[in-house]
Amino acid sequence: MEVIEIGGYKWTKTIGDEGQDVLVAQFVVEDTKVLGEFPSEELYDMVIDRDTDFYLPPAGIGEDKLTEDRVAFKFRKGTFTQAEQDGAYSGLFDAAAPSDNRGLAAGPRAEKHANRDWVQVAQLQILKWFEEGQQPNLDGTDPVEDIKQRYGGVTPNRGSAWIRMAIEKEYEDYSTFFDDMVDKMRSMPTSEIQDYLKYIRKEFISDASYASLVWSGIAGFYDRYPRIPFGRPTAYTENNLEKFEKCYPFARKLDSEFARLMPLRYAAQKKLADNTDQKFLIGEDTVFTTITVNTTMEDRNARMACHRDAGSLNEGFSNLTVISDGKGDWEGGYLVTPEVRVAINVRPGDLLLVDNMKIVHGNTPIEKKDGVDLMRMSLIFYYRENMKNLGSWDYEALRRTYVKERSVNKEHPLWWSRWNGVPPSMWSDNEWYDYLTDKMGIETLHKYHPETLEVSGSLDDFF
Repeated sequence: MEVIEIGGYKWTKTIGDEGQDVLVAQFVVEDTKVLGEFPSEELYDMVIDRDTDFYLPPAGIGEDKLTEDRVAFKFRKGTFTQAEQDGAYSGLFDAAAPSDNRGLAAGPRAEKHANRDWVQVAQLQILKWFEEGQQPNLDGTDPVEDIKQRYGGVTPNRGSAWIRMAIEKEYEDYSTFFDDMVDKMRSMPTSEIQDYLKYIRKEFISDASYASLVWSGIAGFYDRYPRIPFGRPTAYTENNLEKFEKCYPFARKLDSEFARLMPLRYAAQKKLADNTDQKFLIGEDTVFTTITVNTTMEDRNARMACHRDAGSLNEGFSNLTVISDGKGDWEGGYLVTPEVRVAINVRPGDLLLVDNMKIVHGNTPIEKKDGVDLMRMSLIFYYRENMKNLGSWDYEALRRTYVKERSVNKEHPLWWSRWNGVPPSMWSDNEWYDYLTDKMGIETLHKYHPETLEVSGSLDDFF
């Protein structure tokens, strides 16, 4: 066994049965300050560019076996042929689109969102100072200027934007509107300031919260959430099914490699996949339901800041691959895992099995090579954990139809002009029970709503 020590950090190294490096970190760096920030060379000490199994330290004394629950990642070079990459490229390229909902992964915000300027942290703090009664500084300095100095360089990941069109109706010069707004409030009676602050938040600040734009999208299938309470294909998959199917050979190869390299985690994921309607599985025969597609080109950015992923099956594992169209290439783009201070040089056709819900990760800059087009797609295949709660494909489709019919039914007693057909507790009322029974039968009702059996039983006992 070899011991590697760099900068006070230690890893052990042995050679595995496939000739791969087997590295075991003897530490975990816990530093939440890196979350939401782009990783730099200061966060890693070695670059992984050959087949490697990488393990976290043992959880306790005597727990030194290299079990799958300790795997941080397994990396394999050249897993996919160019033909397999071409299929994934053709099937998934158009799934990525500008997105502002990637949270911490999007990194620090840019200066603008579309044509809107961010509401800066300093500006929010100044508005807060007015809200809290304009307390003076004890040393006699101007509190507004003090806030500008303290918060001027703070740029968090998410925030709201100023509505320029509304502001320009009230303030002549948009470039100085905030200073003019402050001067206006300074001259107001205290009794009027609170009402004006409410007016500012209502009329001048967007309700939405945005992050920096990255080229990212979702393909495959998605679970329910309150506003869309039915399992379904993603919009890209539903509208481009024939194109999407071109990625199936790539997905099946990935499935087989996952089974070979992580048999226990694969078995746990397969158990759930086998209990999921096959129409919700990619290719209808893999253990994956969903693919995140990130694309970087000269005019597209998908570099990710340090983050942990969410939504993947805890008992399973995420499968990250990087592909190209065979024409484009890049420099950099290392996947950095700062907690164990390594970076992974994932190149076209490589496979990285990574515990991305546990391990913090992000990318170094992705840059164009001289004389070569920039083209990098990263694909993350996984089983969305909440997919295990879905019913059959036909049952979920009926939920979708039910919502749609309600949303356009102006005769419905709950109808109003902005109604989307999804009120609280709609799936536990008699209207839905009757609809489901009429369309799919009493057995389906009892299968997905066993509470109706209890009601039936109590009524039988009564009579």
